Amino acid sequence: MALHEQCVGATDEWYTPPHVFDALGCTFDVDVAAPLNRKHVCVPTNRWIFQDSLRQPWRGFVWMNAPFGSRNGLVPWLQKFFDHGNGIALTPDRTSAPWWQEFAPRADLILFVAPKLKFIGADGKPGKSPHQRSTPGD
Repeated sequence: MALHEQCVGATDEWYTPPHVFDALGCTFDVDVAAPLNRKHVCVPTNRWIFQDSLRQPWRGFVWMNAPFGSRNGLVPWLQKFFDHGNGIALTPDRTSAPWWQEFAPRADLILFVAPKLKFIGADGKPGKSPHQRSTPGD
């Protein structure tokens, strides 16, 4: 699932655009925040964790695009990601946020993406803007 600020009435089903994986050029051992509906998901891996990922062990080179959800909702995901120590995490670039300031110094590398990503909705179409998602049916 995509990391984004959840809008009132908006879906939480937003996926990483395929061009991100094309640019990375790598294969992951596991997608640790995989959605149940994988119809429009292009993570290059053969293993997914669909539920209770924060309670299950992570192995190998992980892809993490966790649900951003509520304020500080990303913190437990980032804690587990850095404790695991092997993978790529996609997060918003909220450099003034306390979670950013806590976890960014632990990263081996940070890449900023321009222009901002337009995530793919559950319907397979890109969102209308990078961080203000349309509601289903728009």
